[in-house]
Amino acid sequence: MENTEIVKKPSLAKSTLPYGITFGLILFVEFIISYAFGLNSAENKMIGVIMFLFNNILFPFLFILLACNNYKNKINGGYISFGESLKAGVSVSVIAAAVSSITTSLFYIIIPEAKTQILEQTKVSLAAQPGMTAEGMKMALKMTEIFTKPYVMIPFSILIYAFIGLIISLIVGAIVKKDNPGAFN
Repeated sequence: MENTEIVKKPSLAKSTLPYGITFGLILFVEFIISYAFGLNSAENKMIGVIMFLFNNILFPFLFILLACNNYKNKINGGYISFGESLKAGVSVSVIAAAVSSITTSLFYIIIPEAKTQILEQTKVSLAAQPGMTAEGMKMALKMTEIFTKPYVMIPFSILIYAFIGLIISLIVGAIVKKDNPGAFN
């Protein structure tokens, strides 16, 4: 009789869940801070650029890298495949988007004047743009209002961050990849 032992592969969720939740909460706290201080990324271009870089490049890269390194070094014995890096990165990003968009939606439900304030800021920003027609402004405000509704905000946030996570995971995966030579692929 042969001794065949089934080895259970460690779960990526042990690494991706905490980093995704942390990333999502940071995005939400950033939203709260910008709301509390009246920071309008459309009016102040520097704030818009900084928020864009942090939310779409720096934070995703950092949290995907942390999740992949945590899985590789603390959970999986020093190994992580390129595919596992991609799964981890997309998972971290999707979890972060879900946490951020759900908490933001709840915030809009609890404090509806926040949504009104954002629509008003959008209106002021659009009015300041040269060549903006009344029809263009009306359409842009309608789109902003639609994208602040939970049933639109949540899935679109998840889709956008899944794509961002995939792109950044390609880079992170190339950096942290270390295949297990004894693993059966």
